[in-house]
Amino acid sequence: MEGEELRVLERLIVAPAVGVFEPVDPQDAVIEGDAVGHVVVSGERIPVRSRFTGALIGMLAVAGERVREGQPVAWLRTA
Repeated sequence: MEGEELRVLERLIVAPAVGVFEPVDPQDAVIEGDAVGHVVVSGERIPVRSRFTGALIGMLAVAGERVREGQPVAWLRTA
C-alpha cells in the first residue's frame, strides 16, 4: 500500500535570541548560512542565519522590531 508524501517547500528563518531586529539588504537567493539580519542584544549583534538554501519570499519582522528567541523573521521557498 502506498502512502502519501507531504513536501513542504517553505521554510522559516527564526531569531536566535531576544533583542531588536536589524535586517540586512534583502537578496533574492539565500544560501544556507547566509545572514538575513541581526538581533541586537546589549550592544552585541547576533547574526540571524538561514539553515536552508532557497528564494527569499519575504521578511516577517521589520527594522527596530523587538523579537523573541525562535520568532520567525523571514521565510523562503526551498525548491
